Amino acid sequence: MINRYSTPEMRHLWSLKRKFEIWRDIEIAACEYWATEGRITAGELDDIRNKSHFTVERISEIENEIHHDVIAFLTALAENIGPASKHVHFGLTSSDVGDTAQMALIQEAGRLIDAAFGVLLKNLYTFAQEHKDLIVAGRTHGVHAEPTTLGLKFLGYYAELKRARERLNHALEDCRFGKISGAVGTYSQMPPELETFVLKKLNLKIEPVSTQVIPRDRHAYFMQAIALAGQALYRLMQEIRLMQRTEGRELEEPFQKGQKGSSAMPHKRNPILAERICGLARVLSGYATTAEFNIPLWHERDISHSGAERVILPDATSLLEYMLLKSAFVVENLHVHEKNCERVLDATHGLLFSSRALLTVTEKTQMSREEAYAIVQQAAMATWENPDTGNLRTRLEAHPKLNAITPTDWDVVFDARSFLAHVDVIFARIKGP
Repeated sequence: MINRYSTPEMRHLWSLKRKFEIWRDIEIAACEYWATEGRITAGELDDIRNKSHFTVERISEIENEIHHDVIAFLTALAENIGPASKHVHFGLTSSDVGDTAQMALIQEAGRLIDAAFGVLLKNLYTFAQEHKDLIVAGRTHGVHAEPTTLGLKFLGYYAELKRARERLNHALEDCRFGKISGAVGTYSQMPPELETFVLKKLNLKIEPVSTQVIPRDRHAYFMQAIALAGQALYRLMQEIRLMQRTEGRELEEPFQKGQKGSSAMPHKRNPILAERICGLARVLSGYATTAEFNIPLWHERDISHSGAERVILPDATSLLEYMLLKSAFVVENLHVHEKNCERVLDATHGLLFSSRALLTVTEKTQMSREEAYAIVQQAAMATWENPDTGNLRTRLEAHPKLNAITPTDWDVVFDARSFLAHVDVIFARIKGP
């Protein structure tokens, strides 16, 4: 992943140096097992442990000649270990090292992502609580529906992202598997006890039935969980973008000192972070599809998945952590323009109270629901077309068939808070971080 969309910690995690360090840990652990079986002397094991140095540059130099990264890695180690290197990689195949190390790296990446999730969820819950009672227009199809609160909107995003975190952690647990079972997974050159020994050191579980590789449905599940988390962020950031439009400007993402919005228009304050996160979420969905196509490898294995995973796993984990941290920043510093929220509520001249009006007309008169609906809809359509000549309330109050409805009744109909009496009930269902 390019530096622009990744943190230094995640870049280090997916660096070649870090990958080779885990490869070395696996090779040393396998040698430690062989030492317990008397195949390697104490002196040889000391050489393996203490002299297995490498440089990325040397491994790359060898790989450029032989075109095999694991053999290049082993050759570079052997140059430093000396004669005891004959025991390194004994009985193993490349995927024993590469697949197992990759699962270990996924676990490390998952811990960074989970920490970023924690920051965002804390900020979202705090924002929702602080704005629990700030009434805003609810919308369906982009059109005013009934009133809601800004806090309730964001509580929904909090709940969704909390589910996304749980889903990702479940997928991470599904990726807590390694394999040290040799070519085609039959333990033909080593006992199963070696696998148990090595994987315990890496805090990984044994893949119950491996081929030459760990089955790729595990990786696909992980990538799908990442993509769903991305879509949850997309939905949150899209809401902020929609509420930042000039016509409403109920919300506004932070615009920092010295920031410029447009090369041509000095007045611009654009939701660039929210837009960036929405765009990157699309990338994550594409990576999830790639991971699905990696599942049906030929027979016991091919390497059609290998090149794709070198791109999608570092990129997807890097992107998600970055998106979570940027989203946390946006939410923590989000500007709320309460006067604009109030103005937008009144923009449709009372139309967002039509459902309560319908129920009141039905309840307070002898009309059928169909007749009541027709009267309220007629008043609503007139308000849409000619708001200057009256709002929904004045039109209904003036209707000759609605004399039985008192001004007090109409006060209740057109009181936004009467729609939101049970917001506390919804908040009580959702636990904070």
